[in-house]
Amino acid sequence: MYVIRKLSSLVVLVAGLLACTSPAREQNKEAEVVQEIRLQDINLPDGFKIALYARVPNARSMVLSERGTLFVGNRSEDKVYAVQDTDGDYRADKIYVIDEGLSMPNGVALKDGDLYVAAISTIYRYADIEEHLADPPAREVVFDGYPTDRHHGWKYIAFGPDGMLYVPVGAPCNICLREDNPLYASITRLDVQHPGQPELIAHGVRNTVGFDWDPLSGRLWFTDNGRDMMGDDVPPCELNIVAREGQHYGYPFCHGGDIPDPEFGRGHDCADYVPPVVRFAAHVAPLGMVFYRGEMFPTSYRKTIFVAQHGSWNRSRKIGYRIVAVHYEPDGRATHEVFADGWLNDDTQKAWGRPVDVINMPDGSILVSDDYADAIYRIWYEG
Repeated sequence: MYVIRKLSSLVVLVAGLLACTSPAREQNKEAEVVQEIRLQDINLPDGFKIALYARVPNARSMVLSERGTLFVGNRSEDKVYAVQDTDGDYRADKIYVIDEGLSMPNGVALKDGDLYVAAISTIYRYADIEEHLADPPAREVVFDGYPTDRHHGWKYIAFGPDGMLYVPVGAPCNICLREDNPLYASITRLDVQHPGQPELIAHGVRNTVGFDWDPLSGRLWFTDNGRDMMGDDVPPCELNIVAREGQHYGYPFCHGGDIPDPEFGRGHDCADYVPPVVRFAAHVAPLGMVFYRGEMFPTSYRKTIFVAQHGSWNRSRKIGYRIVAVHYEPDGRATHEVFADGWLNDDTQKAWGRPVDVINMPDGSILVSDDYADAIYRIWYEG
């Protein structure tokens, strides 16, 4: 059963006016955000609460260091941020600008103390980053051979259990077949120490902006955004599993496992492609996802994936704008339900926020980024 967690206007106002003392923040007052935060509208299961963690312009992909620094990328701006809660009150009190002037620096990842950022065609590295938050090092090009298309060019990146950097390449269109470059509509893997040609891990992936590895089986799971312009309810958005490397997930020939594309599906059997584990509603735009690894939430969430559904942009009635809980088994069986919603008013069809990414916190809570409200939220359980 869902309840609305009421937060007073005073609490929301105070949280929205967090004091950020770093010089980097002072230098960027023109980027201060003004979108109203309406946490009193958020619906959560009984015992769960939500609060504002930080205000970050166009907050998108996130990665948390072992020392507690949160790095945040964005898509519509040109900056990468570092966020710190130095007094342990679960409210950010320092925000640094790590770099600016980048092209859609959506993806952020950490390895051996270095920060990696994906900006369209290029992977950058910032060495020993936490020792230089106030005076960030110059960016170092790791690899610059990815396509330069801006359409689906922003990237989510993460290091896998094998130590390799996983980098998706979206299709440079709504629906097309680009045979001139095998990297299009794929997930690739890159050795950042000896970068050469990226290795193809999965084909036929229209645009994934979130993935994670099952802590039980070690398999890679990823979200995928279905194509547009086939109607309000077709085709579904997807959650997929990489059972073995090199599999094809259907794009642009088939969608949702069994729906031939009206333009590219002729002559192709959908049975030849890997079907999704979960078929989400069309146009919900699933982005970031994470396997819940904490112990704070009730035991029913111990085998759960939290997926941020960013929300539709071209549907007659909007859908998404929520967090979904996917309850899964290692063999791929899964069910899903709404975990948090309220960023969209169903009656007025007006949205005040759009969830993007979800990550685990050491205490068992989760953080959710929101690029529309320029915010990061913390969700925890009190029971």
